[in-house]
Amino acid sequence: MDETREIRRIAINTGGGDAPGLNAVIRAIVLSAVNRGWEVVGIEHGYGGLLPDDTGEVISLGGDAVRGITHRGGTILGTTNRSNPFAWPARLPDGTIEERDRSGEIIESVRRHGIDALIAIGGDGSLHIALKLFERGLPMVGIPKTIDNDLHGTSLTFGFLTAVETATDAIGRLHSTAESHRRVMVVELMGRHAGWIALYSGLAGTADVILIPEIPYRIEKVCDKIRQRDAAGRDFSIVCVAEGAMPVDGAAMLKTVHGGAGDQTRLGGLGDLVAREISSRTGKETRSIVLGHLQRGGAPISYDRVMSLRFGAAAVRCVARGEFGTMVGLDPPTVKAIPLAEALANHKSVPVDGDIVATARDLGVSFGD
Repeated sequence: MDETREIRRIAINTGGGDAPGLNAVIRAIVLSAVNRGWEVVGIEHGYGGLLPDDTGEVISLGGDAVRGITHRGGTILGTTNRSNPFAWPARLPDGTIEERDRSGEIIESVRRHGIDALIAIGGDGSLHIALKLFERGLPMVGIPKTIDNDLHGTSLTFGFLTAVETATDAIGRLHSTAESHRRVMVVELMGRHAGWIALYSGLAGTADVILIPEIPYRIEKVCDKIRQRDAAGRDFSIVCVAEGAMPVDGAAMLKTVHGGAGDQTRLGGLGDLVAREISSRTGKETRSIVLGHLQRGGAPISYDRVMSLRFGAAAVRCVARGEFGTMVGLDPPTVKAIPLAEALANHKSVPVDGDIVATARDLGVSFGD
């Protein structure tokens, strides 16, 4: 189709956790749309801005609104991981939380605002919502956003390499204190059920042990590596732990977070457990650190800025061509659109027989297996 399709107004929303590059995507969408003569609005707080009882709003986004935001972290629209319109949390009078399907209200609100298409920027959860709304009749285009890099259909997600850069810098800083005190330093990194951040940053930061979900570990193997380094006169070690890693005879560590829309179970706590096990088994002084949301924050590196701009412009081209129910993704050297259902069909894990894992093994890194 040519780009004369009848589009007057499009909307943007950002859902799930924030990631470096979100504002760059928003800027690219707005400018690409405005240059086609379209109006652009932003939905605040996920889908919340479309509901009358939410604090968010639907705001106008013109060129002035996105000036100077490419380098900024976060999202000018705000985001949340608690705005699933198919399971909207509602607090009852007794304080308990009940989930309600408010997707019909969302769809009606989109139509009432005169929105001809919606570009949803999000990770696995947000894009599953986009797919369901598309199946309910909303013209949707998705943009993959997650620092975890675990979305199928794109070789990289924006924000991932910035998170890796942050983690690599932290690992490098820990080297000096670990060596000075002859300690083992355990660094817990994000990634959910994929080990991309831990693998990339651990390899770049010259970690001695890298534990990822795709390779179940044995703690004694981890300790063997530390003992080998001690015997060789290297009396400190760096251990990178992905939050979703698990022992061969166990499961991923979970913790309960209190507050907000009720208690939520999340991954976390493995770094501290591994540190305690290492200290108990080797007798070495061991410390753990959780980088947490530091990996999400701050300005995107140049690669993520460019990729974000490419994704945003590509999504607008999809709207212009009427290619709805799709997600844009990087298929080097180009950005392509694939069906959302196809993109979400599989989880993208680290290939355990891939060259990155092989490289780490060749360099003497232990995966605890």
